[in-house]
Amino acid sequence: MPTPSLDDLTAGVLAGNRAMLGRAITLVESRSARRQADAQELLHRLLPHSGNAHRVGITGVPGVGKSTFIESLGVQLTGAGHKVAVLAVDPTSSRTGGSILGDKTRMAALASDRNAFIRPSPSAGTLGGVARATRETMIVLEAAGYDVVLVETVGVGQSETTVADMVDFFLVLMLPGAGDELQGIKKGILEIADMVAVNKADGDNRSRAIAAQREYHAALHILTPASPNWTPPVVTCAGLTGEGLDGLWEQVEAHRRILSETGELAAKRHAQLVRWMWAMLEDRVMASIRNHPDVREALPGIEGQVAAESLTPTSAVERILHLWRAPGY
Repeated sequence: MPTPSLDDLTAGVLAGNRAMLGRAITLVESRSARRQADAQELLHRLLPHSGNAHRVGITGVPGVGKSTFIESLGVQLTGAGHKVAVLAVDPTSSRTGGSILGDKTRMAALASDRNAFIRPSPSAGTLGGVARATRETMIVLEAAGYDVVLVETVGVGQSETTVADMVDFFLVLMLPGAGDELQGIKKGILEIADMVAVNKADGDNRSRAIAAQREYHAALHILTPASPNWTPPVVTCAGLTGEGLDGLWEQVEAHRRILSETGELAAKRHAQLVRWMWAMLEDRVMASIRNHPDVREALPGIEGQVAAESLTPTSAVERILHLWRAPGY
């Protein structure tokens, strides 16, 4: 099959053609310098047609049932007339052999839904590379008419804050029976949560889920909300049965309505774009430094001297920058 032109890709994406959509995302994910130039031109053309989707980030403790929750929510949303895209941010995928979303059988019903699109995270491996591809894929999907984009954080640690900084709403899934688990929750995750949902709140877990709901509500109460216009609610739900998902989505829509009316949503997205620019610049500069031939040759010796305490880290940085700035390169 011949490589489609940028005109063909643009027209295909805007028409919602799934084959062209897949080709466009593959182009955006490419790390080839030549293909990246084409990707940026494509994104420039699609950007005016993006920005209207609900961007929702989802994270959760191990065993919380994220895949089941996301599938149930996605199926419910497509049933209500939405077009839903599911993306993953998984910086560990290159080591584990693929993203959790790589096996679409985990979300078989949603994967076969014509109004849904599931994309595992690229196997680039670095958080910066995966985050760039995910952000730019969101633009392509929104231009193709997907009005709900669910971004799942699969990896741990920094990936959670990275996802929170590319979405409008950040949902943290928790298990019933808070107790000791509450002590182990990173305070930073609760600080960036727009809502906490206690999942698996069905059957025998119901009473434990309600108790956990009270504990998480108390924990959030002592934290300063990320938004002056929104107090993060704590809800219960069951991804397996779909119980509570209607109310949960109503909260997502209420958040969007309130932040849109106050102008906070637009300001938040603008600030995210600026932070994205700086993050991309830092990644590019670091890559340029590491790939400089003189730096690459001298780096093992410099690192050895720093480790042996015969060279201070500050002096080492100056030496590396001097090599990088050397004329003629």
